[in-house]
Amino acid sequence: MDSMQLVTPAIGLMFWTVVIFMLLLILLKKFAWKPILKAVDDRNSSINEALASAEKAKSEMEQLSADNDKILNEAHNQRDSIIKEARDIKIKTIADAKNKASIEAEKIISSAKEQIKNEKMKAMTELKNEIADISIQMAEKIIKTELKDAKSQKKLIEEDLKKQMN
Repeated sequence: MDSMQLVTPAIGLMFWTVVIFMLLLILLKKFAWKPILKAVDDRNSSINEALASAEKAKSEMEQLSADNDKILNEAHNQRDSIIKEARDIKIKTIADAKNKASIEAEKIISSAKEQIKNEKMKAMTELKNEIADISIQMAEKIIKTELKDAKSQKKLIEEDLKKQMN
């Protein structure tokens, strides 16, 4: 039975152990339990706040990334639209320039034809007037020589034609 006594504690020891344990619990509850629980709660709050902040930052980053993608897509669309508009303007400008050049060329050609026609009419009129003058002069000379003989008339006409041609 001796070995049993070693294992079984004495009642007095158990009583004082329980009393000291209770006192320790009371002291811990009164002085240390609240600060420990408060520190643990504060730590839990700060961890939860950090997690919430991290989650918020993650969602903001995702939003920024989506916004960046949206802005890039809009920029690409605007660039494509501007390039298309510039091409359309270029094509329209070239077509307008061709049309204007064609119209101007037609005007120049028409004006040149009109000038040629006028110059031709002027030359024809001058030629007719010159022929009429020559004819009148020849008639005057023929009349002046009073139609004496055919040889002198022929000679007179030939001389006058030579003068007029030079």
